Amino acid sequence: MLPPVLIISISIVAIEVVVGFIGNGFITTVNIINWIKSKKISSADMILIFLSTSRFILQVTVLMHIHSLYFADVLKLESVYKDFGAVWMFVNHASLWFSTWLYVLYCVKIIKVTHWLLLKIKHRIAGMIPWLLLGSLVISSMTSLPLLWITPSTYLCSSTGNCRENSTVHITNWDSSYLYLLVLYFVGCFFPLVLSVVTSALIITSLWKHRKTMQCYTDSFRDAMIDVHLTAIKSIISFLILYISSFVAQILLILSTSESKDVVKVAISLVVAGAYPSMHSIILIIVNSKLKLAFRNFYLLCFIK
Repeated sequence: MLPPVLIISISIVAIEVVVGFIGNGFITTVNIINWIKSKKISSADMILIFLSTSRFILQVTVLMHIHSLYFADVLKLESVYKDFGAVWMFVNHASLWFSTWLYVLYCVKIIKVTHWLLLKIKHRIAGMIPWLLLGSLVISSMTSLPLLWITPSTYLCSSTGNCRENSTVHITNWDSSYLYLLVLYFVGCFFPLVLSVVTSALIITSLWKHRKTMQCYTDSFRDAMIDVHLTAIKSIISFLILYISSFVAQILLILSTSESKDVVKVAISLVVAGAYPSMHSIILIIVNSKLKLAFRNFYLLCFIK
């Protein structure tokens, strides 16, 4: 029987998953429809399709695990356990890389550069995006497939909050599988995290400087542009907070499986880790004018017809 606090946290995560299903499914559908209609796709929309699809699959794995906690024990099977762990790690790392490339693209388009190499990247970034996405899939495979050869333990269940009696949450000494899991997770997340922080900081700095420049003008256009810049800055800061807090929460979950019995910490970490892929999809819809308009039209069609 799961502790009450863990049941509450898993229920919250289930709600986050449903929100993520709706948000990421909406982003994927809108961009694919626009792609089919226009027969062309921008680099940003291509990244959004990959990002929202990977997050949709990621949340399917989370939902499957929640189902196993309440209704089934299929993930106790060694073969299923390994496959499930590899899929979860793969889509998790891939989605982090995709979100990173989205902000790298924004950074390259927004900031002013003078160095010849940066100018070359700025002009060729659109053609580089498909290769960057493909490279992300390759790197994510390299940091997830090794899970198939790790001696099975309940690393996955425990790291997502399974505190059943046979769970290794009761083990107080490090096990090699935990160390491998921690290393693979850290390696797969560290580099996109650093890139995201650097590019986001550059974008915020550039937008803030532009905002200061716009304050010299006195008209309604200036006020509108300042509002746009403030919205963009707030969305990027929100992204960084969600990204970093999710990274820390996942690390705490892995550590909790091997050296702690603090169920409250596990429960909080579960909710924090589950918030990132869901809430960031909502942020993307709010700040993207095309997605925002599509959502408004969908809402009017369904609820105010």
